[in-house]
Amino acid sequence: MRIRLDIRYDGTPFHGWAVQPGLPTVQGALQSALAVIFRQPVELTVAGRTDAGVHATEQVAHFTVPDSANHTVSPETLVLRLGAVLRAVLSRNLASPVEDAPSAYPQGAVDALVVTAARVVPESFDARFSALARHYVYRIVDDVAARNPLTRNCCWWYPTSLDPAAMNASATVLLGEHDFAAFCKPRDGATTIRNLQQLETLRIEPGIIEIRVCADAFCHSMVRSLVGALTEVGRVKRDTAWLAGALAAKARIPEIPVAPALGLTLTGVDYPRSAAELLARQQTTRARRDCGCQPKHD
Repeated sequence: MRIRLDIRYDGTPFHGWAVQPGLPTVQGALQSALAVIFRQPVELTVAGRTDAGVHATEQVAHFTVPDSANHTVSPETLVLRLGAVLRAVLSRNLASPVEDAPSAYPQGAVDALVVTAARVVPESFDARFSALARHYVYRIVDDVAARNPLTRNCCWWYPTSLDPAAMNASATVLLGEHDFAAFCKPRDGATTIRNLQQLETLRIEPGIIEIRVCADAFCHSMVRSLVGALTEVGRVKRDTAWLAGALAAKARIPEIPVAPALGLTLTGVDYPRSAAELLARQQTTRARRDCGCQPKHD
């Protein structure tokens, strides 16, 4: 039985999505709770392996358990069971059955992670490889008058005013399929070719900017590097020619700042609708990865 989970989290108390021995991570907390419920180890596959401090409102993961596993648990009751057990794990009122689990989670982690939905999906569904696109939003506050301490963990308090029009005009040179090596932290054996479908800067209200980004997948730190580069344009330190030159370099550019993690949120993942389309997409993505044409979906 394959089950899809829809997940939301405040990334502040976690060291990213992926399991790290002895450190509090989103995947580690969820797998600990699932192991308690299903009475066996459970491994999650995720759409986007977010970095430390990055948030998610629409993260997607899946896991597979034998049909015989704990018949007292149905997808309909799993969300409630998982919520209760997850809170116990995060508050350390319940010992994790997972090896190398952290000895404690940071204060505030209990309410920082929630599973909003669970449902049975076809075996052809793969949260990572079946995905068509990932959507992120980066929020910037560029006016002191708009700073709100209650939302300080989900936006970047930028020290000077930015020009969204200039940022949008320059962003057009980055759209499409390119080698984004200049905007990625290199990883051995991983390509940096990506299809960037959206890079849009909007002033949603006075003093607050959103940068909306969509691509088939992202390299390590790619979104935050794109944001950092656009802020250089927005404060009139750089121009479109500089951005185009960085892209053409096809190598990491030290002048491109990496925006802080706290402003970034994964807001959506797109999938095909039918089981046949899910399988076809999964096979295509895996084939690209195996030939070195498509790297990890980070």
